[in-house]
Amino acid sequence: MSLTLTPQTAEAPAPELAPRERETLRHIAAGRTYLQTARHMGLSKHTVDAYLRRIRAKLDITTTAELTRLAISMGL
Repeated sequence: MSLTLTPQTAEAPAPELAPRERETLRHIAAGRTYLQTARHMGLSKHTVDAYLRRIRAKLDITTTAELTRLAISMGL
């Protein structure tokens, strides 16, 4: 049996994320916790949670794995 790898097709452009949303996504995709991200960005844990809820709503994403895949595809 042979396995043929096909290149990923281009996805539809994602809705624009605010700069702080992008930064938050980058930290979470790097494996940081909400608290670590909050401390690094000088925010409360609740603000980080709010940013991630907005990102998930904008992009219709439900899991951290999907967020991480998105961050990688965005070059974050």
